[in-house]
Amino acid sequence: MAEFQIEKILNNNVLIADHPSYEEVVLIGKGIGFGRKSGDSIDSANAEKLFVLKSEKEQENYLKLLPFIDDDLQEVIISAIELIKDRIHASLNEHIHVALTDHLMIAISRMSHGMEIKNPFLIETKTLYRHEYEIASEVVDLIYDKTGIKLPAGEIGFIALHIHSSITNKTLSDVNQHSQLVGKLVDIIEEQLGIEIDRESIDYMRLVRHIRYTIERVIRDERVQEPDKISSLLKEEYPVCYNLSWKLIKVMQQTLRKKVFDAEAVYLTMHLQRLQKKVK
Repeated sequence: MAEFQIEKILNNNVLIADHPSYEEVVLIGKGIGFGRKSGDSIDSANAEKLFVLKSEKEQENYLKLLPFIDDDLQEVIISAIELIKDRIHASLNEHIHVALTDHLMIAISRMSHGMEIKNPFLIETKTLYRHEYEIASEVVDLIYDKTGIKLPAGEIGFIALHIHSSITNKTLSDVNQHSQLVGKLVDIIEEQLGIEIDRESIDYMRLVRHIRYTIERVIRDERVQEPDKISSLLKEEYPVCYNLSWKLIKVMQQTLRKKVFDAEAVYLTMHLQRLQKKVK
């Protein structure tokens, strides 16, 4: 079994060690530094209980946070990340240790001073990333149990975005951009069709998911098959929805700076027509 050789104890939850493959690493874990000293070894069989920051940049950024966070709060955040890891059954991008620690540290400080930041994309986030939102809800419950501080629903949305970012290896700015784009497209649809979509309805959920998958295909440059001759038929039968679909596509192209294939207009038109008929 390979072993980590402890080089320095930073606090009860963080230490620096030498790794046989990655050289110097930061190990993060509840109580990992307690009762240990430089030169001690930790068997790699215990690695599941640890978080190893291999990236030098992530190490540097995480270490910069340490002076601003006490051991008790850090342990709560470590428990939160352990919970996330357990729920998703997949590896997390190690950046979550820096990003989520920083976010929760500030969010908990704000709430302890009676300050709350509104989340304008909460509904979109809850609909787009339902599983991540459920995990984030558990994280908020854990924080309340450990600290007595109850983070609001808006923070559940922010935490869900961090989780999704870590799972998909997307930057948080990209994840935020996509959530904002979905919200913008839904607003355009409501305005152009003269309808108001219930944000708790199955229609809203289906619309948001359709837009999400469209965005993901655009990002991957994935082409969908266009049914023969249906484009001209839709243009003639449903001109309002057809023209609206192209307006939405232009917004996508401008925001994502990627080409959207023509076939997307066909499927988007059909979805809009069903939505218009059902909502009206």
